[in-house]
Amino acid sequence: MTAEGGDLVAGRYLLEERIGAGGMGVVWRAYDSKLDRPVAVKCARVDDARLVKRLMSEARIAARLHHPHIVSVFDRIDEIDKGAGCWLVLEYVPSRSLAQIMAADGPLAPERVAAIGRQIAGALAAAHAKGVVHGDVTPENILITEDGRTGGVVGALDGIAKLTDFGIARALWSDAGHSLSGGVPGKPRYIAPEVARGGPLSREADLFSLGATLFAAVEGHSPYGQADGAIAYLGRAIEGRVEAPRRAGALTGLLTELLQKDPEGRPTAVRARELLGEIAPELGGAGGAFTAGGRSRRGRSWRTVRLPRRRTLLGSGVVVALAAAVVAGLLVYEPGAGRSTTTGHGTSGHTTSGHGNKPGTPVWTLGDARTADPCSLLDTASLDGFGRTELTADYGNFDRCDVLVEAGDESAADIAVTFIGADLEAGSQVRTERHGRGTVVREPLSGDECERILGLADGQYVQVRARRTEASSPGLCAMADAATDHALVVLDRGQVPRRPGPPPPGSLEGAHACALLDAAALVRVPGMDTTGGGAARPEAGFGDWECRWDGTAGDTGVQVLFDRNSPLDAEDGQPAVLGGRQSFVAPEYQDEGTCTARIVNRTYKDLAGDAGQELVELTVSGSGPVGQLCDTARELGAVAAAGLPKP
Repeated sequence: MTAEGGDLVAGRYLLEERIGAGGMGVVWRAYDSKLDRPVAVKCARVDDARLVKRLMSEARIAARLHHPHIVSVFDRIDEIDKGAGCWLVLEYVPSRSLAQIMAADGPLAPERVAAIGRQIAGALAAAHAKGVVHGDVTPENILITEDGRTGGVVGALDGIAKLTDFGIARALWSDAGHSLSGGVPGKPRYIAPEVARGGPLSREADLFSLGATLFAAVEGHSPYGQADGAIAYLGRAIEGRVEAPRRAGALTGLLTELLQKDPEGRPTAVRARELLGEIAPELGGAGGAFTAGGRSRRGRSWRTVRLPRRRTLLGSGVVVALAAAVVAGLLVYEPGAGRSTTTGHGTSGHTTSGHGNKPGTPVWTLGDARTADPCSLLDTASLDGFGRTELTADYGNFDRCDVLVEAGDESAADIAVTFIGADLEAGSQVRTERHGRGTVVREPLSGDECERILGLADGQYVQVRARRTEASSPGLCAMADAATDHALVVLDRGQVPRRPGPPPPGSLEGAHACALLDAAALVRVPGMDTTGGGAARPEAGFGDWECRWDGTAGDTGVQVLFDRNSPLDAEDGQPAVLGGRQSFVAPEYQDEGTCTARIVNRTYKDLAGDAGQELVELTVSGSGPVGQLCDTARELGAVAAAGLPKP
């Protein structure tokens, strides 16, 4: 069945106008009648049920990628049994593609290309940190948004670039890297040599394609030169013959690195973003929100932020009207208004101009990751106007602290401060503010949560998130702003204050996630390379309280994550004893194609006198049967449990 304007998809999305078409489908501008917003709806031309399943899986993965430079995936609909194919509902971005801009304007200035490239490298860094590979980074898949200030299409350095079809290309080019037409994945002008030779899609291949795209934007043609037809380009790609850039100016060195024939010689997306940031001037809007500078960490996370179990709040009191709380609870903050910054633990100290600042300008830094105290950035007093409050440091990992707010029997929220290191995730609609040497990104309300991200001067990020935990909780963004304003006051004193003392004896706070598994243990995982080729090298998350090992197949991996929660029971998984520790094994606890072993490290009493447990979450992912994944999770769980601190 062919879709037409006026058709209603899934009883919700009204097709209005065709805005694009290609070999893989047609893109419509549509109206989402449920949420009253424009969306882009893609009808993928796939009539193979197995490929539809893979496409839907990849779309689900892409939907978890929230970043200002990734076109968001909102929904996926499988109507192949109705003859309508499968539909992907995407963020609608009024824009032109980079390919269209290149066709209209010719070769672009190096600084302009670097500004676009920095944003796309940031998108790739966020996706690669989640284990997602794009597989088709090309000018056609980079959108440049309309300029809200001029009403026209962006043509300057302050344009916002977004990468589209994220993860979708990889699904459509499935089956051992072959396309639906029997060729190789990707467009030959931008394809990495190893992929052209039949190798798998990879992060390194994405970086080559990014380099090829930037090369074409600044030089006016592919790094493989100008050839007659796709086959000729493919032949040059197989040989890895790339031309030297001539018009690239300051981009020359980076393009040379990105286009290296050897994948191991290419920089990571994080490093590419840093280097592009040195070339491109500061961007306005969201484009410059995530370049606080400093070092980067290649942490990865499968973490799904889950709501904490319900807890009873301490104390009682009169419920204050939320409308009044919005006025009374917010702090007045004027950045850099003659405040002095301090060093050490956030106590009074000497004024410093660090990092070339003018004297008195706040310099926000995290300091040592394992001793920085997230609770120091929260204060119940700043949130008292919204209801009864309780500070707790016993939810989630050791990089997090929460204030619970209750304003009635059915009105509650959780305000959490989480250190997220240099691995940034943010939504697509942001309001950015510069504060001294730091940055504040304010997300709009999104469903049951409102988020703020603080960019520190040393390249680290702090998330402030207000999340609804009961049926109603108005004023989420007001709560997030109140918590953020208090954090800004603390950060204006300098470094994030340190934790109040050393970890308790036997606590996971003093342990290292990456030390719990080694190559001898990981050999149990099908598709995990333990021969020194790099796939089994551990990649630590923030504070080394999280670690990930990736396999040679895109969906194979192992993650170890520390967690704190209420005591587990049989509802949390199948009880087991692993390495002498009480454990619970749950298939698909994290996601489809995964199995998680949750190992109890120790049980303790929190400040409220309630029982809590420190847990190790060990998740195995792969394409095999979930029962086999759980067997592997049990085996690895026993190894990890043996390496835990002694009670």
